[in-house]
Amino acid sequence: MGRGDLTNQQWARLEPLLPRGKKSGRPPTWSKRQLIDGIRWRTRTGAPWRDTPARYGPWQTVYGLVRRWQRDGTWQQILTHLQAQADAKGLIIWDVSVDSTVVRAHQHAAGARKGGSASAKNQAESTPSRPTTPWDAPGVG
Repeated sequence: MGRGDLTNQQWARLEPLLPRGKKSGRPPTWSKRQLIDGIRWRTRTGAPWRDTPARYGPWQTVYGLVRRWQRDGTWQQILTHLQAQADAKGLIIWDVSVDSTVVRAHQHAAGARKGGSASAKNQAESTPSRPTTPWDAPGVG
Protein backbone atom coordinates (compact mmCIF):
# COMPACT_ATOMS: atom_id res chain seq x y z
CA MET A 1 0.00 0.00 0.00
CA GLY A 2 1.41 3.38 -1.04
CA ARG A 3 1.47 6.48 1.11
CA GLY A 4 -1.47 8.10 -0.72
CA ASP A 5 -3.57 4.96 -1.21
CA LEU A 6 -7.03 4.55 0.26
CA THR A 7 -7.12 3.33 3.84
CA ASN A 8 -9.35 0.40 4.77
CA GLN A 9 -11.79 2.80 6.44
CA GLN A 10 -11.98 5.02 3.34
CA TRP A 11 -12.42 1.99 1.11
CA ALA A 12 -15.24 0.70 3.33
CA ARG A 13 -17.13 3.97 2.77
CA LEU A 14 -16.42 4.12 -0.95
CA GLU A 15 -16.96 0.52 -2.03
CA PRO A 16 -20.77 0.41 -1.59
CA LEU A 17 -21.10 3.47 -3.85
CA LEU A 18 -19.26 1.89 -6.79
CA PRO A 19 -21.18 0.37 -9.69
CA ARG A 20 -21.44 -3.41 -9.81
CA GLY A 21 -20.14 -5.31 -12.82
CA LYS A 22 -22.85 -6.58 -15.16
CA LYS A 23 -20.76 -8.99 -17.18
CA SER A 24 -20.33 -12.62 -16.39
CA GLY A 25 -17.16 -14.43 -17.28
CA ARG A 26 -13.56 -13.90 -16.42
CA PRO A 27 -12.98 -11.82 -13.27
CA PRO A 28 -11.02 -8.61 -13.70
CA THR A 29 -7.26 -8.78 -13.26
CA TRP A 30 -7.09 -5.50 -11.37
CA SER A 31 -9.37 -4.64 -8.46
CA LYS A 32 -11.32 -1.41 -8.47
CA ARG A 33 -9.41 -0.39 -5.36
CA GLN A 34 -6.10 -0.65 -7.21
CA LEU A 35 -7.45 1.28 -10.19
CA ILE A 36 -8.94 4.02 -8.00
CA ASP A 37 -5.63 4.27 -6.11
CA GLY A 38 -3.97 4.69 -9.51
CA ILE A 39 -6.41 7.46 -10.41
CA ARG A 40 -5.73 9.15 -7.10
CA TRP A 41 -1.96 8.81 -7.61
CA ARG A 42 -2.15 10.43 -11.03
CA THR A 43 -4.40 13.24 -9.78
CA ARG A 44 -2.20 13.89 -6.76
CA THR A 45 1.09 13.98 -8.69
CA GLY A 46 -0.08 15.53 -11.95
CA ALA A 47 2.14 13.10 -13.85
CA PRO A 48 1.19 11.84 -17.31
CA TRP A 49 -1.07 8.79 -17.43
CA ARG A 50 1.75 6.74 -18.94
CA ASP A 51 3.78 7.23 -15.74
CA THR A 52 1.19 5.55 -13.51
CA PRO A 53 3.04 2.93 -11.41
CA ALA A 54 2.51 -0.68 -12.47
CA ARG A 55 1.14 -1.66 -9.02
CA TYR A 56 -2.09 0.17 -9.97
CA GLY A 57 -2.49 -1.67 -13.25
CA PRO A 58 -1.79 -0.71 -16.86
CA TRP A 59 -2.17 3.02 -17.41
CA GLN A 60 -4.68 2.38 -20.22
CA THR A 61 -6.93 0.49 -17.79
CA VAL A 62 -6.69 3.21 -15.14
CA TYR A 63 -7.40 5.94 -17.69
CA GLY A 64 -10.22 3.92 -19.24
CA LEU A 65 -11.97 3.66 -15.87
CA VAL A 66 -11.70 7.42 -15.31
CA ARG A 67 -13.18 8.22 -18.71
CA ARG A 68 -15.91 5.59 -18.58
CA TRP A 69 -17.13 6.74 -15.17
CA GLN A 70 -16.80 10.36 -16.20
CA ARG A 71 -19.01 9.82 -19.25
CA ASP A 72 -21.72 7.82 -17.49
CA GLY A 73 -21.90 10.14 -14.44
CA THR A 74 -20.57 7.66 -11.86
CA TRP A 75 -18.09 10.16 -10.38
CA GLN A 76 -20.87 12.75 -9.99
CA GLN A 77 -23.12 10.20 -8.26
CA ILE A 78 -20.34 9.22 -5.85
CA LEU A 79 -19.58 12.86 -5.04
CA THR A 80 -23.25 13.69 -4.50
CA HIS A 81 -23.75 10.70 -2.21
CA LEU A 82 -20.63 11.43 -0.13
CA GLN A 83 -21.61 15.10 0.19
CA ALA A 84 -25.12 14.10 1.32
CA GLN A 85 -23.64 11.78 3.97
CA ALA A 86 -21.26 14.47 5.23
CA ASP A 87 -24.00 17.10 5.24
CA ALA A 88 -26.32 14.83 7.23
CA LYS A 89 -23.57 14.47 9.85
CA GLY A 90 -23.03 18.24 9.92
CA LEU A 91 -19.51 17.99 8.52
CA ILE A 92 -20.06 20.46 5.67
CA ILE A 93 -20.60 24.19 6.13
CA TRP A 94 -22.18 25.66 3.01
CA ASP A 95 -21.38 29.31 3.81
CA VAL A 96 -19.59 31.21 1.07
CA SER A 97 -17.79 34.48 1.62
CA VAL A 98 -16.58 36.67 -1.21
CA ASP A 99 -14.33 39.60 -0.44
CA SER A 100 -13.82 41.85 -3.43
CA THR A 101 -12.05 44.71 -1.67
CA VAL A 102 -8.67 43.69 -3.08
CA VAL A 103 -9.73 42.99 -6.66
CA ARG A 104 -7.98 45.53 -8.86
CA ALA A 105 -7.10 45.70 -12.50
CA HIS A 106 -3.51 46.37 -13.42
CA GLN A 107 -2.88 49.82 -14.88
CA HIS A 108 -2.15 48.27 -18.27
CA ALA A 109 -5.44 46.36 -18.28
CA ALA A 110 -7.50 49.43 -19.19
CA GLY A 111 -6.53 49.22 -22.86
CA ALA A 112 -5.41 52.84 -23.23
CA ARG A 113 -2.55 53.75 -25.51
CA LYS A 114 0.83 54.43 -24.00
CA GLY A 115 1.15 58.12 -23.12
CA GLY A 116 -2.51 58.77 -22.37
CA SER A 117 -5.23 59.65 -24.86
CA ALA A 118 -4.78 59.33 -28.59
CA SER A 119 -2.96 62.21 -30.28
CA ALA A 120 -4.55 64.34 -33.00
CA LYS A 121 -2.21 62.76 -35.55
CA ASN A 122 -3.56 59.27 -34.82
CA GLN A 123 -7.16 60.46 -34.89
CA ALA A 124 -6.74 62.15 -38.29
CA GLU A 125 -5.26 59.01 -39.85
CA SER A 126 -8.03 56.68 -38.72
CA THR A 127 -10.82 55.86 -41.15
CA PRO A 128 -14.18 54.34 -40.34
CA SER A 129 -14.38 50.60 -40.82
CA ARG A 130 -16.45 49.12 -43.61
CA PRO A 131 -19.67 47.28 -42.78
CA THR A 132 -19.13 43.58 -42.20
CA THR A 133 -22.69 42.42 -42.78
CA PRO A 134 -24.80 42.96 -45.92
CA TRP A 135 -27.66 44.66 -44.05
CA ASP A 136 -25.29 47.35 -42.70
CA ALA A 137 -24.22 48.33 -46.20
CA PRO A 138 -25.43 51.70 -47.54
CA GLY A 139 -28.59 51.53 -49.61
CA VAL A 140 -29.87 48.30 -48.04
CA GLY A 141 -33.22 48.40 -46.38
